[in-house]
Amino acid sequence: MEKKKRIVLTYGTFDLLHEGHAKLLKRAKGLGDFLIVGVTTPEYDRYRGKLNVVQSLEERKAAVAQLGYADMIIEEAVDGQKVHDIQKFGADVITFGSDWRGKFDYLKKYCEVVYLERTKGISSSSLRNSGNRIISMGIAGNGRIAHRLAAEAYAVSGLEITSVFGRNEEHCREFAKKYELSSWKTNYDDFLEPLDAVYIALPHHLHVDFTQHALERGKHVLCEKPMTLHREDVNMLYDIATKNNCVLMEAFKTLWTPSFQRVISMVREGEIGTVHSVDAAFTKLVTDRTDRVYDPNQAGGAFTELASYPLLAISRILGEDVKSVEFHSFMQDGVDIYTRANMRYEHAIASATVGIGVKREGDMVIAGTKGYIYVPAPWWKIDCFELRREDVRQNQRYVTPFEGDGLRYELAEFVRTIKGGYSVCNPQTDSTFIAEIIEQFRSRDTIKDMFD
Repeated sequence: MEKKKRIVLTYGTFDLLHEGHAKLLKRAKGLGDFLIVGVTTPEYDRYRGKLNVVQSLEERKAAVAQLGYADMIIEEAVDGQKVHDIQKFGADVITFGSDWRGKFDYLKKYCEVVYLERTKGISSSSLRNSGNRIISMGIAGNGRIAHRLAAEAYAVSGLEITSVFGRNEEHCREFAKKYELSSWKTNYDDFLEPLDAVYIALPHHLHVDFTQHALERGKHVLCEKPMTLHREDVNMLYDIATKNNCVLMEAFKTLWTPSFQRVISMVREGEIGTVHSVDAAFTKLVTDRTDRVYDPNQAGGAFTELASYPLLAISRILGEDVKSVEFHSFMQDGVDIYTRANMRYEHAIASATVGIGVKREGDMVIAGTKGYIYVPAPWWKIDCFELRREDVRQNQRYVTPFEGDGLRYELAEFVRTIKGGYSVCNPQTDSTFIAEIIEQFRSRDTIKDMFD
């Protein structure tokens, strides 16, 4: 009797096929006698939030076939297909990269599940498509936002997070291990040397120096907000970026989400008439008083921490020509725990409300002469909004995706811009506006009421 073949299943997008893909498929083939490779369809990639996929389905399937490890290539098109394929093909083993460890354990009731160690540091791969090279990116910082970005980066094709920088050796080592990075560094120059780009996720007061140093080394920079606390620093950094042919972006994740882009388009197309008011709020309760947001020496406080979000929306909708600004704040121990900024334009008014010690509804209202747009909380993670009219029967609700933590959208735009793609906005304009308003707030010259 002929021995039954041991059938192995694996899946992936396999965009810009590289050394890591090849090694993974080789090890998968070694687990059995017959390897079936599922390549994701464009529709399924969009459904699961995979961004920036460069190659067509047929190109990706052909590249997998050319490696010679796959005995059969199928298409993965829908959720739940893996269970169906295991049963259809009688698979004995299903494999995934180690970065998915634990996620697919539910399949153990159907067959053996194996997580294969991924290849670290693939940026110099000879299998890389030279016209669509993979961007090698490092993360400067290992705090909360750095963890969220590292977890989101898998969803962006053409990008590889390879290294982390920090001042604490143990924290860096743990971060690199968790996200399977090829290296970690406590020396910034050593960290920058092999990279194409860096994500700055350090405390606010360090952003300018670390961004400037990276740009002067010829590295593209995605910097957390606020990128600077002074208007002149924004212009200085962009001048350096231009001189060194580098992309510089502030990390406005909301700006590049599908729903926010749709809101801006509808406003500019006159769907709600002339806009006369924008009101946006973002508050979160930070109960740990040792957190850096309560440290005035690290530019702490609600306004520096959170105002970039509502100010971004105001900038996009009303522009930068503010006639006057008033700030009203509650202060504790040298930082604001709740602030409302009231801005007057020639034909409009706006308010930005933020808090780290006071909680309120985090919604946004854009008011016009024909109706208004309402975005429910948390509006900065916008996946739906309503266009509301005087006649409620004409109200419309719009829903578009907001995948993961949303950081993949800014990463995808960053990668597209590095590769010569068109950016949806001039980020320097937004960064300059936000830095100017924050600088005014920190100067205290225009604050009307401070309640200690």
